[in-house]
Amino acid sequence: MANQQQEQQSASTPAPTPEELAAMQEAERRQKTVLAGVVAGVILIFALLGTAIYFLMQPATPTDKIRDVFIIVVALESLVIGVALIVLVVQLASLINLLQNEVKPILHATSETVNNLRGTAEFLGENVVEPVIKLNGYLAGLRRMLELFGIKPK
Repeated sequence: MANQQQEQQSASTPAPTPEELAAMQEAERRQKTVLAGVVAGVILIFALLGTAIYFLMQPATPTDKIRDVFIIVVALESLVIGVALIVLVVQLASLINLLQNEVKPILHATSETVNNLRGTAEFLGENVVEPVIKLNGYLAGLRRMLELFGIKPK
């Protein structure tokens, strides 16, 4: 049973074209390149960290100046993060404004249109379809009555 389903699935999905195969191979190559880059970056960071620790452990190293430089770098980084957070809040406010002032009216108009269509369909069902069905019923009864009286042949 499972083999039949697999055969049906494989039969229903066409074989990939040469362009699709080339695209898949290119995607795999990019993925491997990115993975190799990430691994190389992690190894480089660990190597730099190990080198920094080694040189900082030397007795003649002025660690107080290095500490001051790192404090300045961390302060600048916190300023950059603060600016990024401000930009993020502004973008979020812009998104909320877009949703409230543009998307909400569109949804309201769409809902109103659907309700209008529903009313139109009900109106047509009551005023057009029902009378046609009744008329067809009366005509079928009349035709059968004429057939029974022998006025109209079968």
